[in-house]
Amino acid sequence: MMDRRLFSHVPWGLLVALALLFGIGAVNLYSASSLRLEDGLGVESYFRKQLVWGALGAGVFVAGVVVHYRHLKALAWPAYGLGVLLLLGVRFLGKTVYGAQRWLDLGPLHLQPTELVKVAIIIVVAKILSRMGGSLGWRELAKVVAVALVPAALIAKQPDLGSALNILLIVGGMIVFKGVRPAVFKTLAVGIPVLAPFGWFFLKEYQKQRILVFLDPTADPRGAGYHIIQSQIAIGSGGFWGKGFLRGTQSQLRFLPEKHTDFAFAVLGEEWGFVGSIFVLSVFCCFLYQIYLVTVEAKDDFGRCLAAGVFFYFFWQILINMGMVLGIMPVVGIPLPFLSYGGSSLLVNFCMVALVVNVAMRRFMFKR
Repeated sequence: MMDRRLFSHVPWGLLVALALLFGIGAVNLYSASSLRLEDGLGVESYFRKQLVWGALGAGVFVAGVVVHYRHLKALAWPAYGLGVLLLLGVRFLGKTVYGAQRWLDLGPLHLQPTELVKVAIIIVVAKILSRMGGSLGWRELAKVVAVALVPAALIAKQPDLGSALNILLIVGGMIVFKGVRPAVFKTLAVGIPVLAPFGWFFLKEYQKQRILVFLDPTADPRGAGYHIIQSQIAIGSGGFWGKGFLRGTQSQLRFLPEKHTDFAFAVLGEEWGFVGSIFVLSVFCCFLYQIYLVTVEAKDDFGRCLAAGVFFYFFWQILINMGMVLGIMPVVGIPLPFLSYGGSSLLVNFCMVALVVNVAMRRFMFKR
C-alpha cells in the first residue's frame, strides 16, 4: 500500500509535459505513417502500434513509481549483467535489418536491448557514483568508464555507433555532474579534443561517408546526403505557420525517408511550421527543466545521480536528433523521445520518467 502523502509530492509539471509530448508524438506519427486519406487509404500500423506501446509504457511507468528507488541499488548489477547478456544475444542471435544486427526476434515483438541497457547503465553508474565521496580521481573515473565501455563496445559492433556514443555521453554527463578533481579535468579538457580525430580510423566506411556528407550534403545528394537534404527541404517549406496537418508534401509524397522514426521532427516542422516547432521545443525545455529541479532537490546522492542520468539521457537524445534533422550534426540514428516510433524506445522513455517521479515523490520523506 502506497503512502498517500507521496501523491502530494508528484511533479505534475513533468507529467503534463510528458502527456503533451506523447500526444504530439501520436498526432505527428498519424501523419508520418499515413497515406493520403482522401485517396481512401487508411492509416498504417505504426500509429496503432505506438498507441499500444504507449499503453504498455503507462504500465511500466506505474510499476516504476510504486517501488522505492533505493531498492534499485540491489538490482543494479543484475540488471547490468542481464543487459550485457542481451547484447551478446543480439551479437549471435539478433535479427539483421538494413545491415545492422540490433533486434531480438520474440515472435510478435522485436526487442532492441540497446534501449533497455541505457536504463541499467544509469542505475549502476548512479550506484557507483553515490558511493564515492567528493570529486572523482583517476581510479574512480576509470572504474565508471570501464562499466560504460563494455556495453558501448558491444553496441558499436552491431553496428550502432550513435547509441554507443549516446551511452558514453550519458555517463560523461553523470561524471561531470558528480565532479572530477581539477587535475583530472584539465587533462581531459586537453586530451579528449587532441585524441578525438584519431577515432576517424576506427569508423566504418559508411560512417565516414555520413560525416563527409554532413559537411557537404550535396557531395552525395542521392545517397548518404539524401536524408539531410530532404529533411531541410521539409522544414524549410513549412515556413512560419506550416502547410497544415496531413498536407506536408515532402512527407506525404514519401520524399522524406524514415519520417516515422529518426526524422519525425521534420514532418512536424513541415506541417506545423516555425510556430509548431518552437512550441514542441519549448515543451521539451520545460520537460528537461522539471527533471533538473528533481535532480537538485533530491535528498540523497543515489537519487541525485539517478535523476541526473535521466536528465542527460533525454538531453542528448533531443539535442542529437534535432541537430541531425536540421543538418547541423551527422545522421547517427538517434530517435526523438516520444515523437519517434519505436516500442523499446518508448517503454524506456516512460521508465526513465518513472525513475525521476519516484525520486521526486520520496524526496521529502527520505531518512538516512
